[in-house]
Amino acid sequence: MYSRKVIEHFTRPHNQGVIKNPSGTGMVGNPVCGDLMKIYIKVKKDKTAGEFISDIKFETLGCASAIATSSMVTDMAKGKTIDEAMKISRDSVAESLGGLPPIKMHCSNLASDALHAAIEDYRKKK
Repeated sequence: MYSRKVIEHFTRPHNQGVIKNPSGTGMVGNPVCGDLMKIYIKVKKDKTAGEFISDIKFETLGCASAIATSSMVTDMAKGKTIDEAMKISRDSVAESLGGLPPIKMHCSNLASDALHAAIEDYRKKK
C-alpha cells in the first residue's frame, strides 16, 4: 500500500521540529481526517541566487502519509529559491514519495499548501 520511501519518511522523518524566529510560518489542516501541519522556514538572501530557504522544519499531527509528505516537502524545498519552492505541487510531493494511495492524496495537498502558506507569511512580513 505504501512505497518504501513513504515508510522511510514516516519512520525517520527529516527536518522535524521548530525554528525559533522563523522568516515565515504556514499552518494548514483538514477537519475531515484531522491532519494538522505547520511548516517553518528561514529565508536568506544571496547576491546571485536571491532569496532562498536556508532552513525548514515541520510539526505534523496526523497519519503516516501526512508525516511522510511533510518530511518530503521540507527536503524538496530546502536550498530552493522562494520562487522555486512555490512551484512545488501536491503531485510533485506524491511523485517524490513513489506515489500515495488515492485516499491519501489529500495529505500531499496539505504539505504543499503548508509550504506555500509559510512563503506567503514571509512575503507579508517583508
